[in-house]
Amino acid sequence: MKIIHYTDLNGVTGYGAVQTDGSCLRIDGDIFGDFTVTDRYVDVGKLLAPVVPPCILCIGLNYRKHAEETGAKLPQFPVVFHKSRNALQHPGDPILLPTALRSDEVDYECELVVVIGKECKNVSRDEALDYVLGYTCGNDVSARDWQKKWGGGQWSRAKSFDTFGPMGPCLVTRDDIPDPNALAIKTVLNGKTVQESNTRDMIFDVPALIEFLSGSTTLLPGTVIFTGTPEGVGMARKPPMYLKAGDTVNIEIEKIGELTNPVEEEQAGVEAR
Repeated sequence: MKIIHYTDLNGVTGYGAVQTDGSCLRIDGDIFGDFTVTDRYVDVGKLLAPVVPPCILCIGLNYRKHAEETGAKLPQFPVVFHKSRNALQHPGDPILLPTALRSDEVDYECELVVVIGKECKNVSRDEALDYVLGYTCGNDVSARDWQKKWGGGQWSRAKSFDTFGPMGPCLVTRDDIPDPNALAIKTVLNGKTVQESNTRDMIFDVPALIEFLSGSTTLLPGTVIFTGTPEGVGMARKPPMYLKAGDTVNIEIEKIGELTNPVEEEQAGVEAR
C-alpha cells in the first residue's frame, strides 16, 4: 500500500491510501496502530513528509562504492549520526542553502528511508523487518564545509540545517517491498542523473541496521532511518558539484516513487517555513 500524508483543499491534515488510478482514499485511525482505509475520496491539496518522526537516525558510509569514492575504509560497525527534527522538509518545498551560518558546499544524497512501525528493542535481524511500517525516499542534504572543516569532528551540524531532510512522496508499506535491499536508487539533478545504484550495495543491509540501532536502545514508532547514500555525491566529483539556487533535485527509488525539491537561498532574517 502507498500511504500519503497530506493537507486537503480545506486545510485539514490526514493520511490517505493511494489507489491504482492515482486517487486517494482517506485513512481513519493510527497508521502506527489500528487503521482503516475508508471509501471516502480525498482532494489532496499538498503532500507532506510521510511522517513526523520522533527521531531521525542516519547511517554514513553504507555503500561500498561510496566508501571507495571518498577514500574511506569500510566500517566495522554502522556509522551513526542524527539529524534534528527541524531538518524535515516536505515534497515540493525548497531545500534552503544556509546564508546566516553560511555554507557554499551543500550536497545531495539519495537514500532509502526506513520507517519503524512499532516500538522495538534488542531485535534480531531475523525479526527486524517485522518492526518496519514501510519505506520512503529521503535526501540527506549535507553542508560539506561544516562536515569536513568546521564541525568539530562530528556531522550533526552539517546535516541538521533547516530543510536538510526532505522525505516523500509517500510511504510504501513493507508488504509491497519484501526485500528493501533490491531497489534501484538514483539522484537526478536538473535533469541529469548524478547518482545511480541499487540498495544491494549497502554494507549493512536494512535488517542489520535495525538490529544494531535497537541494541540496548528503544526505537519508537515513527522513528526514521536514513540508510546511507551510494556513489556519485557532489563532493567526490572532479571538480566538486554543489547545489545552487535554481537547481531541482529528484530522488527516485524503485517501487516508491520520486521526491522532488527545488533549491533556494535562505533569506536572512526570514523564517524558513
